[in-house]
Amino acid sequence: MSLAFRANVSIVDTDYGSVLLDEREGRYFQLNPSGRIVVRTLLEGGDSEEAAGALIEEYDVSRERAEQDVTALVEGLRAAGLVTS
Repeated sequence: MSLAFRANVSIVDTDYGSVLLDEREGRYFQLNPSGRIVVRTLLEGGDSEEAAGALIEEYDVSRERAEQDVTALVEGLRAAGLVTS
């Protein structure tokens, strides 16, 4: 599963993760550093398993927890209307 933001969504990396701007709604969303890892992996064409693997490499978490976190983040982005897929 790769990820693509809608045309009206901008992403900027910060020292504390990333910030998403939904220009259509004028709403900001903040991603923590682990969220940034997941989003960047998916934006670069990786799938959910690769995103979970990236979390495991960076943090001391189980595969099950990493996969749950990836799923929750993607579902949250979809629910907010930020992604096309």
